[in-house]
Amino acid sequence: GPPPPALPLIMKPRHNGPNYVFALLTGYKDPPAGIAPRDTQYYNPYFAGGWIGMPAPLNEGAVDYEDGTPATATQMAKDVCTFLAWAAEPEADERKLMGVKFITALTICFFFTWYYKRVKWTVVKNRRLEIY
Repeated sequence: GPPPPALPLIMKPRHNGPNYVFALLTGYKDPPAGIAPRDTQYYNPYFAGGWIGMPAPLNEGAVDYEDGTPATATQMAKDVCTFLAWAAEPEADERKLMGVKFITALTICFFFTWYYKRVKWTVVKNRRLEIY
């Protein structure tokens, strides 16, 4: 069958990537009535074509969380999707911090420019012109 997809590469370019990966990880079902099961493939309606060569990767209770969170397949899929979103774009945190710094610097520059304009132009704005 086809090889399993590279999940970190799916997160960014695919529209709604994290939701797609979540559905892909939790969407394994029995084939619908009238469709014969295949020997080396598994039915997942969220995968293109419906058949995938990767067995269900998540099983209930496979992980022990330190804080006592129940290790359901849904919780593990959410954790995997969060990690893969970070792995697909590890520089996102640094880029967001740089954006906050830029907006802060822009705001400070705006206030200095506004104050400079108020001080320098008050003389011109308050001058009375007399035309003879």
